[in-house]
Amino acid sequence: MSGGKALLLEHVRKYHRETASTQEFVPGVTPLLPAGAVLDEDDRAALVETALDLRITSGVKTRKFESALARALGLRKAHMTNSGSSANLLALTALTSPHLEDRRLVPGDEVITVAAGFPTTVNPIVQNGLVPVFVDIDLATYNTTLDRIEAAIGPRTRAIMIAHTLGNPFPVAEVARLAAEHELFLIEDNCDAVGSLHQGRLTGTFGDLSTVSFYPAHHLTTGEGGCVLTGNLALARIVESLRDWGRDCWCEPGEDDKCLKRFQHQMGTLPYGYDHKYIFSHVGYNLKATDLQGALGLTQLAKLDDFGRARRANWQRLRAGLEGTPGLLLPEATEGSDPSWFGFVITVRPDAPFTRKGLTDFLEARRIGTRRLFAGNLTRHPAYLDRPHRVVGDLTNSDIVTEHTFWIGVHPLLTPEMLDYMIGSVREFCGADRLRQAS
Repeated sequence: MSGGKALLLEHVRKYHRETASTQEFVPGVTPLLPAGAVLDEDDRAALVETALDLRITSGVKTRKFESALARALGLRKAHMTNSGSSANLLALTALTSPHLEDRRLVPGDEVITVAAGFPTTVNPIVQNGLVPVFVDIDLATYNTTLDRIEAAIGPRTRAIMIAHTLGNPFPVAEVARLAAEHELFLIEDNCDAVGSLHQGRLTGTFGDLSTVSFYPAHHLTTGEGGCVLTGNLALARIVESLRDWGRDCWCEPGEDDKCLKRFQHQMGTLPYGYDHKYIFSHVGYNLKATDLQGALGLTQLAKLDDFGRARRANWQRLRAGLEGTPGLLLPEATEGSDPSWFGFVITVRPDAPFTRKGLTDFLEARRIGTRRLFAGNLTRHPAYLDRPHRVVGDLTNSDIVTEHTFWIGVHPLLTPEMLDYMIGSVREFCGADRLRQAS
C-alpha cells in the first residue's frame, strides 16, 4: 500500500471514530429498529480503499470474499450475487439446466415450500413455470415439520425449497435425508440464518444448494448482495453460467484464454473455434456483485461469530423477560438447534383480551419497531391467487400468523437497556406486571 493511500485510510478511520453515533438511549425517543447493520471503521476503510483502486465491477475482492465465505461454511463453491433474491432465483433456476439431463426440473414439476414465508423463496418456483406445493408451519418454531413435507410428496415432486425462519432452522437434517430417499433436490434459503446450527452443523450445508442475503437487515451486510453456495461442483458451474449472462466460458471477465481452449470449441450449430467467451449454454442473467460489496463482505465476515453471540444473547434476554406474559405465545428453538436469531417472534393468542394490532400500535408509539412475519399466508396474496399451486393439509397456523404474529429485533446494536425497555413495554401492555402484583 502506498504511503498516500495509507495516510488517507488513517484519516478515514479517524473520521469514523469522530462521527460514529454515541447518542444516549432515551426510552420512547430513540428508535429501536427491528433490524440494523453493524458497520465499523474496518468496513468504512475497506469501502474507501476499494473505491480508491476504482474496483467498480466484480473482481479480486469479490472472488476473495466468495472463497472466504465458502471456507467459513465448509463448502466448495460460493458465487456472490447482487441480492439474496437473485441468489434464490439462481439456485432454483440451476435445477432446470439441460446439463442435469433427466434430473432437470421442467415446467409443471412441483417444489415443496411453506405458505408462511417471504415471496422470494417462492417466486423462483413460479418464474420457472414450476408448481409450488404449500405446507403449513408449527406455531412454536414457525417452521414446517418433516411429516408435513413427507405428506406433500407427489408423483411430480422434484425439489424442496424452504427458508430457516428468522434464523431458527427447520429440521434440515431430517429433511435432507427425506430428500435423498426420494431423489429430490433440496435448497436451503439460509438468508436469515447464517451461523445457525442444527445437530451441531451449520445451516446452509445440508442442501444441494443454499442461499444467503447480505441486505442490511441480515447477519452480514454488503449493502445489497447475496450468494449461492454448494458442495456440488457441477451445480456450481451451472450457477456461475446463469449468473454471468448464461455464457459457457468459465474465464473471469477480463481474462483471455486462461483455459488455453478459447478457440477450440464446437457447440450448438456454431462453427468450430467460435470464441468461447461468446458461447451461451443457458438463458441467463447478469446478477453479479461488485468489488465494493466483496470488500465489505470480507470485513463483515470477520465479525460473524461476534454478531452471532450478540443475537443469541439478545434473544435469550427477551425470551426470559417475556416468559409468562399473558396472552402471548413465545417462540422455541427447533429441537437440536442453536439458532443465530434474526428476530424475536411473538404471536398474540386468538383468545387474548387484546389484539396483535393493539400491541404493535402500542410498541410503535414507544419507538419500538415491529415487523409482520413477512407475507403471512402467501396463498392469500393477490400475486398468487391465480397461479397454479397445490396445498397439502390445512394452512391453519399460516392463517394465525397472518392475523396475530409479529417480531421485534435482536440485532447486535440493541443494548441490554434497550431490550429491557422492550420487555417492559410488552409486559405493561399485556398487563403482566399488574397480574403478578395481584397474585
